[in-house]
Amino acid sequence: MPIRRFGGHRSLVSHAPKLSYGYTKMNVSKSGCRVFSANSTTAGAELAKKITERLGVELGKAVVYQESDKETRVDVKESVRGQDIFIIQTIPRDVNTAIMELLVMSYALKTSCANNIIGVIPYFPYSKQCKMRKRGSIVCKLLAAMLAKAGLTQIITMDLHQKEIQGFFTFPVDNLRASPFLIQYIQEEIPDYRNAVIVAKSPSAAKRAQSYAERLRLGLAVIHGEADHSESDMADGRHSPPLSRTTTGHKGLQLPFMMAKEKPPITVVGDVGGRIAIIVDDMIDEVEDFVATAEILKARGAYKIYVMATHGLLSADAPRLIEESAIDEVVVTNTVPHEVQKLQCPKIKTVDVSMILAEAIRRIHNGESMAYLFRNITVDD
Repeated sequence: MPIRRFGGHRSLVSHAPKLSYGYTKMNVSKSGCRVFSANSTTAGAELAKKITERLGVELGKAVVYQESDKETRVDVKESVRGQDIFIIQTIPRDVNTAIMELLVMSYALKTSCANNIIGVIPYFPYSKQCKMRKRGSIVCKLLAAMLAKAGLTQIITMDLHQKEIQGFFTFPVDNLRASPFLIQYIQEEIPDYRNAVIVAKSPSAAKRAQSYAERLRLGLAVIHGEADHSESDMADGRHSPPLSRTTTGHKGLQLPFMMAKEKPPITVVGDVGGRIAIIVDDMIDEVEDFVATAEILKARGAYKIYVMATHGLLSADAPRLIEESAIDEVVVTNTVPHEVQKLQCPKIKTVDVSMILAEAIRRIHNGESMAYLFRNITVDD
């Protein structure tokens, strides 16, 4: 195992067989660099620990905790003047507390005269609220504005729910991809994966599934029909007419009549009989749709079913539902802490993505190109 140096520290860096990055020395003498964790929970700080171990630097000295009245408090214990600061924040179940921890730490470092403050947020919260809903709001855009106001100058994230979210920010956003790690898991950990078919649980997920299928040289299947709960079918805010009022004279334009949607019976477009079915998506939160999809695939002849997703939120009683379902294995990355869920459900497996996050930090600090991390990556990945 090779020994590498980062900023004067010695570290052992293990490389995956097919995923390796060209580590070089972090130029700490250039302007100084510190890596902090904004999470007050032990589970949330695990990813920060793995990243700093790969970089061979110590985690910055800061204390993040909740006061007795539940107010968030951050005490930075060292000077950060003129330095590049990376704040690693994973999002546990208490999303709002994690956001406040990140905002308060960012503002504390800003007022302490840090040079650049880069947020490392593998799973960006509120990303599902990135479109207008009936009488709702685009909360994701609000959060982007709050982070900029708090002092962040850049963020590193992974597999945004919608790529267009990058346009909400007034500073650079590096949206890394977890697909190389998940594809490597398929190749190395799924026996006879050549007999598999990649499945999109709805037409809206077909592009991602197609990208996996093309890279693995596998077939593609899409679930279409009543089980599809695509976001495009939800109210988008335009179905909010004003209160009716009595008018005289002009009665308005006569617009073409739009027929209501009627979903067809459930259909599996593609052959899954006698095959391994691999369902891919960007996140797995409430698992009812995945469980229903697995039952459909089982009825169509699939003999083994995997679910691959970047972010394993696994809310509510998701572990129990997975354990009792036809799903054989759920594979997610460690962008979100889910150790408790793994204890409840042995079917949940984890892929470590700290390698690419550490390399992104090193390249940004040294002023190197990020293009190396996006080799052969397309917008659909």
